[in-house]
Amino acid sequence: MGSAGLHRARDKMADAGVDEVAIETFAHYYRLLEHGETGMIPESAIEPVEMERLADVEVSEEAAAQAIRSTAVIKLNGGLGTSMGMDRAKSLLCVRRGLSFLDIIARQVLNLRREYDAPLPLLFMNSFRTSADTLEALARYEELPVEGLPLEFLQNKEPKLLADDLAPVSWPKDPDLEWCPPGHGDLYTALRGTGLLDRLIEAGYRYVFVSNSDNLGAVPDARVAGWFATSGAPFAIEAVRRTPSDRKGGHFARRRSDGRIVLRETAQTLEEDKEALADLDRHRFCSTNNLWFDLAAMKHALDLRDGILGLPLIRNVKNVDPGDRSTPEVIQIETAMGAAVEVFEDSRLIEVGRDRFVPVKTTNDLLVLRSDVYEIGPDFVLDQVATDLPYVDLDEEHYKLVGEFDKRFPEGAPSMRKATSFTVEGDWSFGPGVQVIGEVALHAGSANRVEAETVLSGPSDESDGRADA
Repeated sequence: MGSAGLHRARDKMADAGVDEVAIETFAHYYRLLEHGETGMIPESAIEPVEMERLADVEVSEEAAAQAIRSTAVIKLNGGLGTSMGMDRAKSLLCVRRGLSFLDIIARQVLNLRREYDAPLPLLFMNSFRTSADTLEALARYEELPVEGLPLEFLQNKEPKLLADDLAPVSWPKDPDLEWCPPGHGDLYTALRGTGLLDRLIEAGYRYVFVSNSDNLGAVPDARVAGWFATSGAPFAIEAVRRTPSDRKGGHFARRRSDGRIVLRETAQTLEEDKEALADLDRHRFCSTNNLWFDLAAMKHALDLRDGILGLPLIRNVKNVDPGDRSTPEVIQIETAMGAAVEVFEDSRLIEVGRDRFVPVKTTNDLLVLRSDVYEIGPDFVLDQVATDLPYVDLDEEHYKLVGEFDKRFPEGAPSMRKATSFTVEGDWSFGPGVQVIGEVALHAGSANRVEAETVLSGPSDESDGRADA
């Protein structure tokens, strides 16, 4: 039974070869949507949450080594980086010395395998659009695949729904725009549907570490693995203290009704609660999207729920063509993988340093990552050598797209180890050997250039750190 819209959506997914587990999961959320579920989490229903710090935890070397030997690693790698002007997997972006995100991830894992004599399988959850490019880039690492396990599995897809009647949208101009990913909460559905969950358990693995491929700080660290293993928790997430740049993002809280930890995303926050969302003193912790779970506990939870974990719904309103607001409004049904924290009664959170949370969402982030703020050691782990991370704000008109960004930094990023903030307004290009010290702001009404070896510094008693041209 069900509505005409749901029947059409189910048929469309089946015709496209979508896995039955994914279709049933979609149907579950469709019915919630149909009955008026919004997924909103009111401020009145939650309270701030406290947690332990990794820096205060004692983990023996033996416990760490034993845990990492029982761990498999999954990287979420379905994104194309379209907001940065890319049409390939974002993880193919060059980070340093000709090495991409994928290169560094692969080398981090290979190094840890040698250090701990651990199998440490690495799996990528790709989309149909990132699969071929990713596998081609990884082909050079012949020792990377682990016998009996694939290097990748594919995330599912689902139809976008017209906002006015929840019918699956038809868009003959570009049929690809009729589909969307279900959010990274699809991880659990895809693991079950592909049979990978059972295969990992049968191969003797006990834990899984999951993180985004654009976060090079998310190394499968043995110490964190040891903490998780000795905690006995079925599920855990690494958290960091929120900064001003995190004001608009989601955060952790505790639900008043049952005391469970919840992850409230921006799209689940009522308009009247946006001020509380941005209150860094009240809600102090956000998710790194680095999470750990016990394979047997996850299988048990999914078996109990007939494959539907029951993550909170995220109702995301978009346009059919995200780049054209004149196209019809659609609803994308999404879930967040971190929201599984509320599914398990004994879930845990742990505060980690910002060195484990280095996401690249914009070219501002990319500039910092490519600069000397970080060093990459022989273990290919990022080491933040600057005392503080500089705030970077590049003019979107000239730097938002990777191609335009690269044109303006042809010799690489300037030195920013001693920078506090770096704001660029207008069209500036940079020669080699440029240094940014303190708070620096550049302004230009026309194309301008910072010459080689220039030291940009400020503010000081004589200067406010602004350079105008």
